Amino acid sequence: MSEKSTDNQISGAFGTITSHDTGGRRGLRARLLTLLAIIGPGLIVMIGDNDAGGVSTYAQAGQNYGYTLLWTLPLLIPVLIIIQEMVARLGAVTGVGHGRLIRERFGRYWGNLSIYSILFLNFLIIVTEFIGISLSMQYFGVAPMWSVPVAVVMLFAVTATGSFRRWERFMMIFVVVNLFVIPLIVVAKPQWHSVVVHAVSPGIRGGATSSAVLLIISIIGTTVAPWQLFFQESNIVDKKITPRWLNYERVDTIIGSFIVVIGAAALLSAAAAGLSGHGGTNAYTSTLAVARGLNHYIGHGAGGIFAILLLNASVIGAAVVTLASSYAISDLSNSNLGLNARFSEAKGFYGGFAALLALAGTVAVIPHAPLGLITLAVQAIAGLMLPSTTIIVLLLCNDRAIMGPWSNPKWLNALAIIIVTVLVVLSIGLMTSTLFTSLNVIALLEWLGAIAVLGLLIGLPIGLRKMLPVPTVDMDRRDWRTPRLNMLTPLPSSRARRWLMRGQSAYLFVAGALLVVRIIQLATS
Repeated sequence: MSEKSTDNQISGAFGTITSHDTGGRRGLRARLLTLLAIIGPGLIVMIGDNDAGGVSTYAQAGQNYGYTLLWTLPLLIPVLIIIQEMVARLGAVTGVGHGRLIRERFGRYWGNLSIYSILFLNFLIIVTEFIGISLSMQYFGVAPMWSVPVAVVMLFAVTATGSFRRWERFMMIFVVVNLFVIPLIVVAKPQWHSVVVHAVSPGIRGGATSSAVLLIISIIGTTVAPWQLFFQESNIVDKKITPRWLNYERVDTIIGSFIVVIGAAALLSAAAAGLSGHGGTNAYTSTLAVARGLNHYIGHGAGGIFAILLLNASVIGAAVVTLASSYAISDLSNSNLGLNARFSEAKGFYGGFAALLALAGTVAVIPHAPLGLITLAVQAIAGLMLPSTTIIVLLLCNDRAIMGPWSNPKWLNALAIIIVTVLVVLSIGLMTSTLFTSLNVIALLEWLGAIAVLGLLIGLPIGLRKMLPVPTVDMDRRDWRTPRLNMLTPLPSSRARRWLMRGQSAYLFVAGALLVVRIIQLATS
């Protein structure tokens, strides 16, 4: 069979589902083969979440605080599953990208704001990925002027093949390289009793200082990055996954969630085993220093293995974040172009991909470039955007015109609202403390937490009571898809939704202005 899929085929890295397949599966072997064809979007988005920034955060947690922050990681699994399952459902049911769906249901203002914001944030993230590539290759003696351009060319060549299947197979190679955490753990020899105890017992080495709390927020903040929402929804659309195969995509997302958390725990434990005994809670400087420290204190190639993991994380991070940006550009132009299109058919799609790679790579190798400022901006902007992006996902999953029988049930809304509220509190805390470094983070979180709990106690029962039941249809709901968006009635207006959207606008405007002022202050100081 040709590697280029037809309009009604799902061609994945490990198999193909034909157009006449009705989705009936009997027996473990048949279901496993189907899962192998579907698996990809959920796994890749999760592995991409452990990018250069993620590796840096986990290494910092292990070096500065030993095993004591491991308890934060198991908490991320349900958050990842619930948020990304809603995104996966949106993609499978509606068949359109995340940015376009926002434009159609919330208007051009919110759609354009979301798309342009994600493009700017993604550009900064891609710069940090190339920083990770340069640092990892510096460990092996390769200068950034060589490593970064080679990475740019390689990433473009992998993406512009004109075949979704070939791209996904390349990504699976990077997924497999993550198994290098196994030899890293073997040579690091962590204290397994401490790993188990601290994985289930909250605690912080040195006490709950502002620095420690900020690092915890950073760990949790890597869970639902705004780019993930754009990537997984559009990647599911690109792969042509429909509601008939949604349960398999849910398994894909669950597997990815466990793998990404296990990988993060392994990196944190290795850094704790090798480095936490050789410094205090301010010992961390960079991932390159971590690699060299592991080589010095552990030996047995530990530094080289860590550098390979950092390189792999940076490459897959750059690949998926750049692709998420290309999907956003397609949403802006209302085109349906994706990875199955040849370069000659989708010059804008691949051109935007190439331009982002080239520009980000150039910034990463500029001598004396403000890389620290870029990293700070990434952290602050992600915190600024996360409340809005997660709230919009929740609203879209309750939009019965586009989701029909796939709308959120009440129990899922209750869980999702609690998770989104926690993420909003943590994001506001992270962004505010980034802007105002002298702020008492713990006191701020206590106030925000109290307000959030009061709001949930009052608003959640009222909101759930007013919710309409999930609509039923006179057909197999696996065959139900969103009607053409331009034929649907506009999103019904309500006083609560209007105030919610106005509040989001005010928050984005004020926080964005403060962020610009802060960055200018840092750049000119």
